[in-house]
Formats: sequence, structure tokens, C-alpha cells
Amino acid sequence: QVQLVESGGGLVQPGGSLRLSCAASGFTFSTYAMSWYRQAPGKERELVARIGSVGGGTIYADSVKGRFTISRDNAKNTVYLQMNSLKPEDTAVYYCYTPRYGYWGQGTQVTVSS
Repeated sequence: QVQLVESGGGLVQPGGSLRLSCAASGFTFSTYAMSWYRQAPGKERELVARIGSVGGGTIYADSVKGRFTISRDNAKNTVYLQMNSLKPEDTAVYYCYTPRYGYWGQGTQVTVSS
């Protein structure tokens, strides 16, 4: 079955960086687009970034443009989210999502605080 396992979250100071990873299994990863979403306390889940099947077609939320980069390694069935210049408002649970199958990972907590 489809499985998505995120890792790489944690506590970081404002201005710091983190790289999230999402390991996928149970489907032909290289064929489909992948997305990262996030959900902050009391807020709706929102799209952060999306990447096409071969690495092109990237889109970003306005709030993260220029700071976050989504990428993928199809040989490793993994999608990444490099997050730089982190701000307190980036604090949220970050989820990996496969639009084709509608599956979510379990999420990884990112906390930006001094």
C-alpha cells in the first residue's frame, strides 16, 4: 500500500534552516507529482510546494517563495523540502502528499522559536 514517511523536523531558531524528507513506497514514485503541505495550530492545512514527476513544474506558496525549495530524487523515492531563513510563522506540522492517490504522511513538527 501507499506509504509516506516524513522526517527532518525539529526546533530551530529564526533565520535557521531545516531539510525535510519524505520517503515514499507502494507506488511508482517517479511517475507522479508530489506536494508538501503544512498546518499550524488553529489554521487550515495549506499547500507549501509542489513538484512535477521529473522535477520540473514547481510551485510555491507566496509566503515561502525564495526561502523554500522542493526537490526530489526518483532513484531514492524521496521528496525533499529545503527550508531556509525560517520564521516563527513557519511553525507547523508539515505533511507530504501524493495528489494522484490522495495519501498523506504522518507529518513532522517544525517549530521556529528563539
